[in-house]
Amino acid sequence: MPTSQTPAEDEDRNRSAVRSLLRLWPCVRPVRARLFTAAFVAVVASCLGLVIPLVLKWMVDGPVADRNPAGVWLGALYLLLLGIAEAGLFGLRRWLVARPLSRVEADMRAALYRHLQRLPVAFHDRWASGQLLSRATTDLMLLRMFLAFPLTFLLVNATTIVVGFVILFAQDWALGLVLLAPAVPLMVLCSHFERRFSLAARRAQDQVGDLTTLVEESVLGIRIVKGFGRHRSQARAFRELSERLRGTELAKARLLAGIWALIMTLPEVAIGAALVLGTVQVADGELSAGTLVAFLSTALALRWPVESIGFLLAMSNEAATATDRYFEVMDAEEEDEGGTAAAPPEGDGLRFEGVAFRFPDTDPDTPPVLKDVELHVRPGETMALVGATGSGKTTLTALVPRLHELTAGRITLDGRDITELSREHLRELVSVAFEEPTLFSASVTENVLMGAQGADRAALERALERALGVAQAEFVHRLPRGADTQVGEQGLSLSGGQRQRLALARAVVGSPRFLVLDDPLSALDVHTEALVEAALRRVLETTTALVVAHRPSTVQLADRVALLSGGRIAAVGTHQELLRENEEYRYLMSGHAGGPGEPGEDLRPASGGHAPRRGAGDGPVTGRRPAGGQPVAAGAYADTRRLEGAGGQGDGRKDGT
Repeated sequence: MPTSQTPAEDEDRNRSAVRSLLRLWPCVRPVRARLFTAAFVAVVASCLGLVIPLVLKWMVDGPVADRNPAGVWLGALYLLLLGIAEAGLFGLRRWLVARPLSRVEADMRAALYRHLQRLPVAFHDRWASGQLLSRATTDLMLLRMFLAFPLTFLLVNATTIVVGFVILFAQDWALGLVLLAPAVPLMVLCSHFERRFSLAARRAQDQVGDLTTLVEESVLGIRIVKGFGRHRSQARAFRELSERLRGTELAKARLLAGIWALIMTLPEVAIGAALVLGTVQVADGELSAGTLVAFLSTALALRWPVESIGFLLAMSNEAATATDRYFEVMDAEEEDEGGTAAAPPEGDGLRFEGVAFRFPDTDPDTPPVLKDVELHVRPGETMALVGATGSGKTTLTALVPRLHELTAGRITLDGRDITELSREHLRELVSVAFEEPTLFSASVTENVLMGAQGADRAALERALERALGVAQAEFVHRLPRGADTQVGEQGLSLSGGQRQRLALARAVVGSPRFLVLDDPLSALDVHTEALVEAALRRVLETTTALVVAHRPSTVQLADRVALLSGGRIAAVGTHQELLRENEEYRYLMSGHAGGPGEPGEDLRPASGGHAPRRGAGDGPVTGRRPAGGQPVAAGAYADTRRLEGAGGQGDGRKDGT
């Protein structure tokens, strides 16, 4: 199950929310004029609210004291106009920020998506997709909310409090000091609250990412969940993560409730004390009734700016955490664009020279997956790559289009180092079909033509038909809307063999100079496989290809075979040569129950290429029983005989003659 990234929580202990939020400045710079204007309008609107107590003072000490009804009505008109102006200005502020901030959010989301496309495969191997998804949705929503409200009102409320206290001290400095007394304990409490709330906010947002990952995996793997009856265990895992997130959110709520209670209580106590002292002063004749009314009205007007500090700090800390999470991805180093060399002329084919590879997140002391790989695929040649499971075949093929970076050595295409070519140009030269076919939630045409270049619609349609023919994907024309049929998420509306054929069509549609196929026929039945192989041979005649093969039938497509063992190329030769000379290759091709080098029946045929005849009374053909294993079935020998004879007497040429 996914787990939150705890190191980030440790880093948050020393994180400055202000420093984190300042990283948003380049994103909001294009709309800074609207934001500054909106902040100014909000400050003016808030300060207008502080004029209302002064009007009340004038009314109490003037028209009310003089019993002047006309003055009272005039004062009421002033209050009405001030209220309308304040409301209108706050509405204008909202209009000023709504459209530009939605654009900022959209631009940040687009930038994140572009960046994800340019990050190396190793990054995506490390990160859970749900964590990336939550950063692109929930975190960016929090940032937009922060820019729209807390950012502006932190400034507005701070300005309002300063201006309000200036007015209070101007009216009576002694009562002003009474109201200012809670300021110091409030600042200490807010600092403590900010540290604790930021940790809880980070934990909650990481847990949202974990929950998103679990939901995504369960939806994409619904066939596995149902097929193995694991819906209860998945529901239990979801419930556990939900409860964990609920606990974190409740902890945040308790923190917010505590700080809000204190923020509301201390100022109320101060206002009560000021009311008592002010009443005494009015009774002694030291303070006018109008001044006391204005003082208390101003103090009450400052309640909202002071009381809002708690949830503004909470939203700001959530936004700071969201900013950190966003830039954790944006700060990851992108793939370099590669060189600027022109396409090499055709000539030398595909060559691996001293290639070594170790995954970037492994310990430097661990043995590399590949080491000292030397291999030359001649121009126009098809090379089959054979090896035991886990020997590094897929990793080796991923190095050609630079999905992973070499640890040592180099790979050349027609004599040109692949690092000298731009990645875009390299991937135009090299086309890949992976073992696990991935289709997108789009039409068949859109999925297949991802492997084609050019804008000529007629040419693309011809290329599409040709590629579908090579992949024996005529089933496309029987779909409800033909090639325009939507295949659904990951193409799960199609069978495994259909998806694999479309992936193969995508690889060949652009007529690439170099073709890398990772066991492209593993999901096909034997009859369809034979048809695809026949059509694929025609394609392979005009391209240089490296084909990962696990089955003898796939090997028959190749001119030569390379055996990958122990991270190195152990042998290169034709299919028949390796069968005769290499015991490990014979083992891999025969399905022998033992392992290479173990006692067992000699799988090589007798001289002259014929198997020894068995008499009618001979018992069943079995090899010696390997240690701890089952006897070798008669099919093992028969399979080897079929392998050696499958290509006739030739050397395994593409046409199989």
